[in-house]
Amino acid sequence: MIALGIIGAGRWGSNWIKTLAGLEGVELRWCCDVSPASLDKVRAQFPLVNLTTRLEDLLEDKSLAGVVIATIAPTHFPVAKQALLAGKHVLVEKPMTMATREARQLTELARRQHRILMVGHLLEYHPIVRHIKSMIDGGELGQVLYLYSQRLNLGTIRSDDNAWWSLAPHDISVACRLFGDTPVSVQCRGQNIVHPGIADVVFATLEFPRRRLAHVHVSWLDPHKTRKLTLIGSKKCVVFDDTGKNKIVVFDKGFDCRSNPAGGPDLITLRQGANTIPKVDVTAEPLTLEAQHFVDCIHHQRQPISDGESGTMVVSVLEYGQQSLDRGGEVVRIPTGGSELRRSA
Repeated sequence: MIALGIIGAGRWGSNWIKTLAGLEGVELRWCCDVSPASLDKVRAQFPLVNLTTRLEDLLEDKSLAGVVIATIAPTHFPVAKQALLAGKHVLVEKPMTMATREARQLTELARRQHRILMVGHLLEYHPIVRHIKSMIDGGELGQVLYLYSQRLNLGTIRSDDNAWWSLAPHDISVACRLFGDTPVSVQCRGQNIVHPGIADVVFATLEFPRRRLAHVHVSWLDPHKTRKLTLIGSKKCVVFDDTGKNKIVVFDKGFDCRSNPAGGPDLITLRQGANTIPKVDVTAEPLTLEAQHFVDCIHHQRQPISDGESGTMVVSVLEYGQQSLDRGGEVVRIPTGGSELRRSA
C-alpha cells in the first residue's frame, strides 16, 4: 500500500481525489486546501481522509510517499519545490510552472533528491493518443506532415491565467509526443475580451523540424464544446474527436506523386480510400491511467512518460508563445531549436 496526498481540492482536484481514493494499492491519506468549505465537501465523501489547511502536515508525514499538486498554476513551483525538498515524489498539474527557469529548477531538484517528478499532461495517457502514436511508429500513416487541434468551450473564464496557459498545454504536449520532437518557433495571436490583458481565445502555430506544423486553437468563449485533433500523414489521416461518438476515425485519403515520363512536373493523383474506425479500448479513464502510471513509477523508480524534461519543454513553448502574444503575433524562435529540452518519443 502506497500513501499519497492531494494538494488542492477545487474543481479538478476533486477529480483527483475520487481517482486516488478508488485506486487499488493506494491509500489517500491527506487532502490539503486553503478553503475549509472545500475540505468540508471532501469530508462528506471521504471521512477517513485526513484534512488540513497546512501544507506542512503532509510534508512532515514521513510515511507519505508522494503528493499530487492540483492548485492554481502560479503556486505550482513553490509547492512542488517544498514537496521535493521534503523527500516526496511529486505529480504537478499542467502547466508545470509559469517560467522555464522554474521548471528546470524542479527537474534538477528531483534528480538530486532521487524523486519522481511527473507533470499532468493528461492526454499523453489517453488510449487514443497512444494508439495514434503506435500508428505513426508503425508507418501506417506515412510521414507526418502537420496537425491541428481545437480545444473550445464556453467557460470556465479564469483571471489567474489565460486560455493559452490554461488550455494549450494539452495540445502542445500531444503535438510534441506525436511528432517526437520539439518546436523551433511559435506564433500566437489572441484577443482579450472579458478581462484586459487576459487572452480568451488564441490561435497558435508551432513550427517543428522538417517543416512540420501544428496549429492550436483554444478558447473559453466558444459556443461549441470541441476537443478535436486532426493529423495529416502522407499515407493516411486520422481524426481524434474526444466528444464525438466515434473517437477515432482513419481516412485512407491523400495524394500520390510519380515522375512524369514526358518530363516536367511530377504527376499528382488524389487517393480516396475507405474510412475505418480502429478498435481501441477506452473504458479506462485517462486520469486513472495517469494516476496508475505515477504509482507504478514510484514503485519501480521509473522515469514517467511526462517527466520534468517534458514539462519544461511545454512551459518553454508556452513562455515563448506568450512573448508572441504580447508582440501582436510575431514569430518567436525557441532558443537552440529546442535541442536543450528535447526528449525521446
